[in-house]
Amino acid sequence: MDFFLILIPIFSIFALGYIGQKKIGFDTKTISTMALYLMSPVLVFRTFYTTTFTITYVYMALYTFALCFSLIAVVYLIAYIRKYSVKETCGMILASSFMNNGNYGTPVVLLLFGAAGLDYAIILMVIQQLVMCTVGVYYAAKGSEEGDGVRAAIRAVKRMPIVYGAFLGFLLQVFHIDLGKSMTEAIDMVADATIPTVMIVLGMQLAKISIKNFEREKVSLSLVTKLAVSPCIAYLITLFLPVDEMIKQIMIIMAAMPTAANTTMYALQFNTEPEFVSSATLVSTTLSLATLPVTFFIVL
Repeated sequence: MDFFLILIPIFSIFALGYIGQKKIGFDTKTISTMALYLMSPVLVFRTFYTTTFTITYVYMALYTFALCFSLIAVVYLIAYIRKYSVKETCGMILASSFMNNGNYGTPVVLLLFGAAGLDYAIILMVIQQLVMCTVGVYYAAKGSEEGDGVRAAIRAVKRMPIVYGAFLGFLLQVFHIDLGKSMTEAIDMVADATIPTVMIVLGMQLAKISIKNFEREKVSLSLVTKLAVSPCIAYLITLFLPVDEMIKQIMIIMAAMPTAANTTMYALQFNTEPEFVSSATLVSTTLSLATLPVTFFIVL
């Protein structure tokens, strides 16, 4: 019950955005762009500016890529058995291989582990964003008629502001540049407001998802892969990583997060199974209210 209670405040914030979007109607794209391009880079900058980096972060990057490509391999196996087309396979990869570490995973880790786990969650979020805007965009573009995978992925990386925020924070830390109390307080104000803002944005995004043609079999396979297979693979990977036990727990919990909301945006942009990916995002987020407490109970 304690684990379930952890999710109630998180879903309450999601619900706030969902109800606000349904009842009032906001320009979700503008708010989402603000959170992505103005607020998230500041949060990431603060983390990279204040965190002393060790070999642990290399292991975290290796873990993230290993998990992603393992899930892609699982999807290819499913696609081979079910005889999916290239477009269907790419849609399944978008729905099954990328987890919502930003809007959802980071707040969960904050509530579970406090400030001690937050920095690790943010690092994982940045790495996951890099994976999504490279590997994710590649498969989204591959499933489109144009098939402009590599070039589209490169363009997406260049547009990702959190990458620049991370790089700048790391440089200032390496050269020991003191920003001063006033600037630090300003950074803290924006950084602290980022997580609740992106949570509200996710609620708004979910309110705009419509399920017209619900493909039960494909969605079910995607849910099993994302919510059950993914944390199991994450557990196996962590067995070989020489990192702290808390970091391993965070890795597994992050892997159990539902489908990333950004995948819906990519699917829509490249017309790669957008209805299916949207359905998987909505259903997996809702179902995670039941699956995540199970993961918490096993991992913690």
